[in-house]
Amino acid sequence: MRHTPVTGLILTGGGARAAYQVGVLSAIQRIRAEAGQRGGNPFPVIAGTSAGALNAAALAARADDFDAAVAHLVSVWSQFHADQVYRADSLGVIRTGAGWLTMMSIGWIIARWRKLKPRSLLDNSPLAGLLDSMVRVDRVPAMIEAGHLQALAVSTSSYSSGLHVTFYDSVRDATPWVRSQRRAVRDRIGIGHLLASAAIPFVFPATQLAVDGQTEWFGDGSMRQAAPISPAVHLGAERVLVVGAGRMHEPPGRRVVDTGYPNMAQIAGHALSNIFLDALAVDVERLQRINSTLKLLTPEALKATSLRPIDVLVIAPSQRLDDIAARHLGALPAPVRALLRGVGVSGKGTDARGAALASYLLFEADYTRELIALGVADTLARREEVMRFFGWQAAADARPCDRQTAHPVITA
Repeated sequence: MRHTPVTGLILTGGGARAAYQVGVLSAIQRIRAEAGQRGGNPFPVIAGTSAGALNAAALAARADDFDAAVAHLVSVWSQFHADQVYRADSLGVIRTGAGWLTMMSIGWIIARWRKLKPRSLLDNSPLAGLLDSMVRVDRVPAMIEAGHLQALAVSTSSYSSGLHVTFYDSVRDATPWVRSQRRAVRDRIGIGHLLASAAIPFVFPATQLAVDGQTEWFGDGSMRQAAPISPAVHLGAERVLVVGAGRMHEPPGRRVVDTGYPNMAQIAGHALSNIFLDALAVDVERLQRINSTLKLLTPEALKATSLRPIDVLVIAPSQRLDDIAARHLGALPAPVRALLRGVGVSGKGTDARGAALASYLLFEADYTRELIALGVADTLARREEVMRFFGWQAAADARPCDRQTAHPVITA
């Protein structure tokens, strides 16, 4: 019987930009069906960060029916409205955003006024309700026990300790790893872990989680994430599909959009892009260098090292998501648009300023549907690469004994 490598799925952060991931998954589902693959879960190891953690957990919770899991994600992201993620009404925006901006501007005058202590730009309390219906995290242990899933990992960043922490649940007793400024903690993944992982710095409030019996405050897992691919590899992945949220495959070349002095929104968008997007490119390059080095080793030398080659396929947007966001700024609720104008988001289309910041907050169907469509198109354009990565061309003609063993569907 031919050995099928354990496939890991890496879903990165990016707020509303994570809609692109859903399009990629939808296209993979289509390619998989065309290759004659039925049933089972193509991703035994799933790791997610920030908004990618929400998608990762949703897939893991329905690992017994990959097609249904993807269809559910497409349905949710295609019908998004900002008020499902954060308070977008006038009162909600005033209570958080206006108060936060006031503290940033004249806070030194009213620092002792205890009632004015906003924790974030926006109130994301609606997200907890959405996750309760979107992600049945209580099903994850059953998925692992039944053999549909080997591991789920969700990455966070601790404001209390300064460490990057990956929480994971797995079928085997993986030794929690500790690296410079990052560690892993085995735990039952819950809604709190997802809220913490998706707490965009400054924008959404931190979440409390317990680690080793001590409570810490956690924020977005993309912060201080030096090795996004690492959790999946530690949890047994032998090849990894990485779905990015921008830049890696965008049109090449230097482009200057605005020569004026950058406003707060432009600086914030630039900072968030650094947090969400840059570490992945570095980690992929590191992995490719390791693979190239291992190819130069003799069989004896290869046996003497703990390193092993990891096949990696990266799918990332072929268009600039900032530009797409600029076309949909008007879809945001009026109170949110007013708040963003206060930090410098203005204009529309090619004349928009601060669109990068808005691209993370545009949880509106017009925008998310376009990102889903882009994810589908980008993936279908690389159909042959996807088929080779999974070995589905050969699998389509394989004997039944070569196919992935089917597991029972969990109905709870």
